[in-house]
Amino acid sequence: MSALSIPEGATIVHTFKQSFVDVPIDAENGNAVATTQFLDAAESLTTMFDVLGSVAFSPVKNDMLGNVKKLRDRQLAAPAESGNIQDLCRNELKTKKHTATEGLLWLVRGLEFTCLALSANVAKPTEELADSFRTAYGSTLKPHHSFLIKPVFSAAMSACPYRNDFYTKLGADQEKVTSDLTVYLAALQKIVTILKAFVESKEAKW
Repeated sequence: MSALSIPEGATIVHTFKQSFVDVPIDAENGNAVATTQFLDAAESLTTMFDVLGSVAFSPVKNDMLGNVKKLRDRQLAAPAESGNIQDLCRNELKTKKHTATEGLLWLVRGLEFTCLALSANVAKPTEELADSFRTAYGSTLKPHHSFLIKPVFSAAMSACPYRNDFYTKLGADQEKVTSDLTVYLAALQKIVTILKAFVESKEAKW
């Protein structure tokens, strides 16, 4: 795993191929979330786990990337029906399949876990990452994980780097790191809220 290179004066957010801040949301079409930009942003987010630095986070990263792939595969199979995430899932379910829709369910859970952990940590300057991630895990992924998976994720929480070491890797200007992350996480939270409501709705059930 190569060390992330952050340009001078920039923060980790600038290294993302796609930011959640720039993912189009069509408010007039039921808050439809643009598929390509959303999947690119979710994929970009996983580089955060590289900065966390521990192989213990590999299962978290791989799980999210696997779910992104399920959605991309469906988009490639039926591009005309997949302009936004919600339509992609609705049209897949019409075919009596749910691979991508199930992928979205787990991807949203993974994004919510990451968003809650980082948002809580940014908001509490004295809290260590391990504590923020442990709390977020308990309220997002843990209730859905089997007894075989829980220890794997618990190990990842315990392997979090020290707070100072982590934030130093996100950019030289710590005030800018905090402000960039705050804006980024607010955009992520908005999309998670929209898609969580969708995956929990009747039309996303299989």
